[in-house]
Amino acid sequence: MTKTIHAIYENGVFRPIEAVDLPDHCEVEFEVRSVKEDSERPTLDDVYSILTTSFDGGHPDDAANHNEHPE
Repeated sequence: MTKTIHAIYENGVFRPIEAVDLPDHCEVEFEVRSVKEDSERPTLDDVYSILTTSFDGGHPDDAANHNEHPE
């Protein structure tokens, strides 16, 4: 029988995300394939870098122009 089981690896154990229809103590063999590479996830330093970046909106004081485009 071949079955795909999605799991999360934490504290040295693979924890299934959904119910698994297998008997207790059933021996299985599996090949690990990461769904999302850790390198794709931004680090906190990346996030803070983006949040602290100033963008030039063309006005020296954008707050002074907050009513310029009413909804």
